[in-house]
Amino acid sequence: MTLDDPHTTLPDHQLLRLAPRDERAFEALVTRHAPAVHRLAAVTVGPGAADDVVQEVFVALHRSVKTFRGDAQLSTWLHRVTLNACYRALKTRKTVPLEDAPEPAAPHDPVQAGEQSDLRERLRRALDTLPPEQREAVTLREIAGLEYAQIAELTGVELGTVKSRINRGRAALREWLTRAGVRP
Repeated sequence: MTLDDPHTTLPDHQLLRLAPRDERAFEALVTRHAPAVHRLAAVTVGPGAADDVVQEVFVALHRSVKTFRGDAQLSTWLHRVTLNACYRALKTRKTVPLEDAPEPAAPHDPVQAGEQSDLRERLRRALDTLPPEQREAVTLREIAGLEYAQIAELTGVELGTVKSRINRGRAALREWLTRAGVRP
């Protein structure tokens, strides 16, 4: 698909109508939404498992494209499907012995890459300490970049509840990260 392809400018609802019979329309949806799905998956299950989650999400979209009712925005639906796929992946995750883990590719700046990796790991551990509802709300807001109203729609709770979960989650994360020696 090229940038001059007319599919790239169509809104999601039109692409969804075209997708059952037009492969390029479905491709446009994947191209548009894959980065956000991957970001959310990478934070939730880790970068190594994120690709599998992304694939599962877009297979689910492909299966559902004919019957998608549009009760919610496609991006909202994709976030819910992504989170569900992540939760399934976490339940079935097997740990790999360190000696069987593949060697990482040599980063350009080993010091910076190590610091970033350490910070991501601390953030993941901090997120794991939150109650599931707070972790989901904070992840959807801070990682996926959703607005409060979108999170409320996605999770099926009131807007005030979303704000409260995010506020409490942020406070708990700040406290945990401060204790872990991470400074803003």
